[in-house]
Amino acid sequence: MSAISGRALHYVFKIGDRAKNSFFFRQILGMSVLRHEEFKEGCDAACNGPYDNRWSKTMVGYGPESSHFVIELTYNYGVSSYEIGNDFGGVTIHSKDILSRAAEHSYPVTQVAGKAGSLLISPDGYKFYVIDQPSAGSDPVQSVELNVSNLQNSRKYWHDLLQLKVIEESEASLRLSYGEQQASLEITQIAEPINRAKAYGRIAFAIPAAQQPPLHEAVKAAGGAILTPLITLDTPGKATVSVVILGDPDGHEICFVDEEGFGQLSQVESDGEQRLDRYIEKDPFQQK
Repeated sequence: MSAISGRALHYVFKIGDRAKNSFFFRQILGMSVLRHEEFKEGCDAACNGPYDNRWSKTMVGYGPESSHFVIELTYNYGVSSYEIGNDFGGVTIHSKDILSRAAEHSYPVTQVAGKAGSLLISPDGYKFYVIDQPSAGSDPVQSVELNVSNLQNSRKYWHDLLQLKVIEESEASLRLSYGEQQASLEITQIAEPINRAKAYGRIAFAIPAAQQPPLHEAVKAAGGAILTPLITLDTPGKATVSVVILGDPDGHEICFVDEEGFGQLSQVESDGEQRLDRYIEKDPFQQK
């Protein structure tokens, strides 16, 4: 397999209350709605988890998905909460504005021993660490942390097999990336067994379509988990993309989508904010 030309795209969170999350991500973290999509039935690649029901996807971030690492908020109609495990470590953001907005809205902020930055927890329990300084680049999102049970096994998988470059390394953690000027992946070994529970997420990367089949075959040959073999996914009124969904040694889900199709699919919608608000307002499951 030739060298992978990857780009970190987004991390997927399942959410139970769109109104509360809309407030947190927009008013506290200061992100914008980039696009909002509604689906009548479950995703063939389990994008919304193991649920065959109506669901929505809202992409939020600090800029276009072509140049920023963003967050995908997945909402399953009628599912109000998800059990949180210990698999997700947190998202680190550099910002001079978030903590002041949190104070203005009396949003809880705490400090965690051994962790840089201030901790804010989303309505569903996901952790965001805010470093009170401006971002060195255009994207305030610096990294995503996943917890693992065996750092060396994870290193072999993420670095040797998936070809992410090692940026930093210590006895307990690794920082990896496909390139400069994009959010990095931090992998941290913890003592407890990894429990992904019901709230487990998914990290996504874009690679050229021509690299997807060789990656699929390389992972298969290495005995790695292929959760969804290479398939195409349709979004009503938008571009079709091809994806392969992998599972790392601890079951963390990894989506590799074709860069060409995703570039068309991920165009910013001028009415995304309004459409999200409209669907929240008429949601029969939404707490009023």
